[in-house]
Amino acid sequence: MRGLVKPFAFLVTVVLAVSTLLFNGQISFAAENSQTQYLTNGGFESNFWNDHSWNIETSNWDNFDIQQYAYANDPWMTKDEGDHALKYWIKDTATGTPSFTAKQIIPTLPAGSYELSVKSMGGDSAQAGSVSLFVGTETINAVATTGYNAWGTITLKFDLKQDTSNLQVGATVTGAPMAWGYLDNFTLKSVPKAVDADIFVKRVDGLDKDFIKGVDVSSIISLENSGVKFYNEAGKKQDIFKTLHEAGVNYIRVRLWNNPYDLKGNGYGGGNNDLAKAIEIGKRATANGMKLLVDFHYSDFWADPAKQQAPKAWSNLSFEDKKKALYNYTKDSLQSMEAVGINIGMVQVGNETNGGVAGEKDWTKISALFNEGSKAVRAVDPNILVAVHFTNPETAGRYASYAKTLAENNVDYDVFASSYYPFWHGTLSNLTSVLKNVADTYGKKVMVAETSYTYTAADGDGHGNTAPKDAGQTLNYPITVQGQANSVRDVIQAVANVGSAGIGVFYWEPAWIPVGTPDKLKQNQMKWEKYGSGWAASFAGEYDPDDAGKWYGGSAVDNQAMFDFTGRPLPSLNVFKYVDTGAVATLKIDEVKDLSISAIAGEDISLPYTVVVTYNDGSTGYASVTWDNAALQQAISTGVGTYVINGTVEGGMAVKAKLDIKPQNFVINPSFENSDRSMWKIIYGTGTTPQADYQLKASDAKSGEYSLHFYSGTAVDFKVEQTITGLKPGYYNLSMFLQGGDAQNPEMYLYAISGGKEYRTDTSVNGWVNWSNPQVNNILVTEDGTIRIGARIKADGGAWGSIDDFNLYQISNQ
Repeated sequence: MRGLVKPFAFLVTVVLAVSTLLFNGQISFAAENSQTQYLTNGGFESNFWNDHSWNIETSNWDNFDIQQYAYANDPWMTKDEGDHALKYWIKDTATGTPSFTAKQIIPTLPAGSYELSVKSMGGDSAQAGSVSLFVGTETINAVATTGYNAWGTITLKFDLKQDTSNLQVGATVTGAPMAWGYLDNFTLKSVPKAVDADIFVKRVDGLDKDFIKGVDVSSIISLENSGVKFYNEAGKKQDIFKTLHEAGVNYIRVRLWNNPYDLKGNGYGGGNNDLAKAIEIGKRATANGMKLLVDFHYSDFWADPAKQQAPKAWSNLSFEDKKKALYNYTKDSLQSMEAVGINIGMVQVGNETNGGVAGEKDWTKISALFNEGSKAVRAVDPNILVAVHFTNPETAGRYASYAKTLAENNVDYDVFASSYYPFWHGTLSNLTSVLKNVADTYGKKVMVAETSYTYTAADGDGHGNTAPKDAGQTLNYPITVQGQANSVRDVIQAVANVGSAGIGVFYWEPAWIPVGTPDKLKQNQMKWEKYGSGWAASFAGEYDPDDAGKWYGGSAVDNQAMFDFTGRPLPSLNVFKYVDTGAVATLKIDEVKDLSISAIAGEDISLPYTVVVTYNDGSTGYASVTWDNAALQQAISTGVGTYVINGTVEGGMAVKAKLDIKPQNFVINPSFENSDRSMWKIIYGTGTTPQADYQLKASDAKSGEYSLHFYSGTAVDFKVEQTITGLKPGYYNLSMFLQGGDAQNPEMYLYAISGGKEYRTDTSVNGWVNWSNPQVNNILVTEDGTIRIGARIKADGGAWGSIDDFNLYQISNQ
């Protein structure tokens, strides 16, 4: 960060990071590779008063009670690590805000990069103690404790340019009378120095040397059969498995379908991932020093929360016979792989099994099938980890419920795995939280089995992409190579933040690139059909008529690959090795977001001289921009309409301004964005309770972040309206936007009342973010200049939706 670097006597650079990374304040750090612990008794496991491992100093000992504390004395306390901690209490007889220090002197510390950290927990509010770390004469801002069992981590990072002797390091604790707290896990570790690279990557804290950095390349054989070639960073053709391993990947995931073919041998697509393909992929992974995760879908094609269809061969089996078939299939498949020397490290018994597996939806039966798969894995090799796999971690209580059900049904497994796609699956802090809850409650390992992010919005093969979309997706990172790397790095950090139970992350299909260019769609389609290199072939329609049977085609994730459309690795692929050390690059503009500008016809219209830019280190700033002035002037002279004005940012990057020139909108606060909404009245039907409110949720709004949201389990019946005065006589048009669903027996319309006459037009809801745009035209406003505008929404219980963007504008004088 610029501006935070401070020189002093022997520390040339201090980079600080105060990490109160709190999921309820609880964060665990695993042992790190190539690091040395320089402190003695950092966990306070021995009595520091006796062995003098720590020098405790204060100006008045009467203010403090400081002791070595045994966690066993409090059965409700969540211990950080080991069996002991340092406990402190500032006595009620103390005055002011006394402090003490706990420090050690390091005889010699070699030149290098270091990290000093401590875990802290204690009282909150008036009983909070504040902890500050120091190295030599340098210190950082104190961090207050936040409550019982709310462990937090405080970290100071620094660099030494030369060997340093007798360096004092430690912590200062300050508080008011009655403040109390605990310190544990004091560490001083050397950390790798960031490497020079093409991208910035912040080193991941707490990353174990055995942390899984995996990718799923299940489509690779079909892609290669379709003529796709892959290269190394030097531009030379190279086995992709070697390229992946060189980039830091240590695990390969492969999906396995029972029989993804029709009776004529035509493949269903999606890689045609049968046992033969899995064996070939596994052999190449093993030959390049990587372990294999076998992902049994227990289906003949895609299994996910919406589809858990039994294989064709199992469709008529009794449940007991299905159990036997699943056991035998799992065991036979794994034995076939091990027979050719494949290094299998983990097996998934099902894929995204939120509501079923192999056609079963009852949790007792689902659990029984999980156990058959697990039993088969244990029979082949008890050292292979068994994983269960779910998705939608953003849904409150979902993973806790799944884990509880698994425990109640005595399911034998080692790893609770989650999909996490940042477009749909909530925050990273929530991901850490729900996985940590499973790990802590049930003693399981946890991981992310699937993640990915876009590096470009381009479509490489003529088959549409799953992201980015205009609505319903969260895109918190730039759609660039750097943004992709940041997303992957942050998912790895989120899993590492779980602690030692967080064992890894898999990137989904980083090599599923186009088999041809978009302008050769017919040739691409022939390859997708012949080799199964698209997400689905038309032949899959016999097995999955409602999805693959209608929407078969190419790769929907070619813009989320970590290779470009020609097979060359993107710099983001190296994130798997850079997370160990960190990486730095030459600072440059990474993203310039296009602008959307609204203006009123007849008023002065100009475009900004500067635009906000995002740099590849994650910082933001402003850069000057030159616009196509001729196009701008043409738009202004033309008047009402929507125009795209091209611009060039300093340095050469392109930017666009979408200029929407509108007639004056006479509705006050038309999109509910302003907090003063007194001009709007919501009128409910007789006997109904309130069903509408102003909602802060951008995904439910047509523009901005607010909309008027409605829902009722019994009945929806209300009007929202506004009276507007002072208008010039003449004719006006009125419009609004409406979205929603589940509206039975609806009565919905947009209306205006002027001069004693009502104007209206009917409307309806047609699904989430499928916006209706009703309009009432040629409304005559008389000499009194007054009009009442509004919307009527009535439907049976269960109806939901939102209203946004009212617009009233004049079209002609009277």
